[in-house]
Amino acid sequence: MANVNNITILGNLTRDPELRFTPSGSPVVNFGVAVNRRWQNSLGEWQEETSYVDVVAWRGLAENCAESLKKGDRVIINGRLQMRSWETVDGQTRNKIEIVARVVAPSLEWATAAITKNIKGETGPTEEFKEEPTEVDDIPF
Repeated sequence: MANVNNITILGNLTRDPELRFTPSGSPVVNFGVAVNRRWQNSLGEWQEETSYVDVVAWRGLAENCAESLKKGDRVIINGRLQMRSWETVDGQTRNKIEIVARVVAPSLEWATAAITKNIKGETGPTEEFKEEPTEVDDIPF
């Protein structure tokens, strides 16, 4: 059986995208998304649960996200799950699961969007998705 690592979420940005650059100059952006789930329990009462998800995007997609998105925007994100581990200054190991985005798009359910195409060869996801090395030292946040 093949392994599949694919996730799609719909939610609202919890903070403005932060664009940074790796030491080798690759653009990388990170932002948070809140995903809500609403359901009725066995007593007929409405319940709500919110999950907070960190998202990272690379290269042209990173630059487009930083330029186009802001806190509160409703977006659809498709990508893969990635777990990172690092050691804090005091020697504790920390783990984080995040989505490495392949596609980020505005949700047009309650909004409109104007699309501006990038000129080929300039900023934008014009080349096939490539895996960026994810050494903890390379990630600027």
